[in-house]
Amino acid sequence: MHVLVLAGGLSAERDVSLRSGRRVAEALRGSRPGWEVTEHDVDGSLLDRLRNHRPDCIVPLLHGAAGEDGALRDVLDAFGIPFVGSTAAASRLAFDKPVSKELARTGGIHTPDSVSMPQSTFRELGAGAVLAAVVGKLGLPLVVKPTRGGSALGASIVRTEADLPAAMVGAFAYGDVVMLERLVTGTEVSVSVFEGDGELLALSAVEIVPEGELYDYAARYTAGTTEFFCPARLSDDAALAAQATALNMHALLGLRDLSRTDLIVDADGVAWFLEVNVAPGMTETSLFPQALLAAELSPGEIAAGLVEAAIARGA
Repeated sequence: MHVLVLAGGLSAERDVSLRSGRRVAEALRGSRPGWEVTEHDVDGSLLDRLRNHRPDCIVPLLHGAAGEDGALRDVLDAFGIPFVGSTAAASRLAFDKPVSKELARTGGIHTPDSVSMPQSTFRELGAGAVLAAVVGKLGLPLVVKPTRGGSALGASIVRTEADLPAAMVGAFAYGDVVMLERLVTGTEVSVSVFEGDGELLALSAVEIVPEGELYDYAARYTAGTTEFFCPARLSDDAALAAQATALNMHALLGLRDLSRTDLIVDADGVAWFLEVNVAPGMTETSLFPQALLAAELSPGEIAAGLVEAAIARGA
């Protein structure tokens, strides 16, 4: 059995992807000593590698556009190589935050009101007038973030109208379209979902308590800067609501194998959908591995099970 773990790429989340890839490859080797598990970057040599040393299965662990917008998965489909994770079409739906939020809303799932606009709209209509109109509709405070991408790159919380222009510049540095979303206060949690033995399972929610106001890139990947609780400190009803929302989003978007849904649970126990990830981080501080360990599940066994399911699906 030859399993190829793809990690790296050229996105702003390259370092996180490499760390995720190393940990998953090590977990697979530990769980299945007889397997050949190799790692490869996504670069100009990849396609020749796939032709000349075709793996039995691929585990894509690229974060950001390179691994989550569906393009790479289309290529793997074209090669006919089984891979772990969602299809290209489902990945595109999940990766675009406004699209996934709209699908959540049509599915009866709570999600904060938001407005998304490309950079050209601000240039053509005047940034000041556009931002004033958005604030008039959504109010303050707001979360400003790129509509595509992860790890909270380019995201910020804005509490005054005067701080909006700088926040927009920061978000546009990571994408051409920016979303302004009403800030919902409450407990920030993440719920990981995976498919095992033909069943879709939601792990206990992980509560996230960063040092600062925002669970940003540094808070995510610098050990000791964020406190985690698993299971989250929620009432039983709120915890079930969070898990149900993650399961519903996985199904609504047509996702496959695994996903991680980020939520805010407010004071009334209502779970508010923020976004969903089809390639969750697997680093030492990432949320999916924390939830597995809290459930006394082996990351290596879960990863190996997903590989075996992908191969069976391909056959």
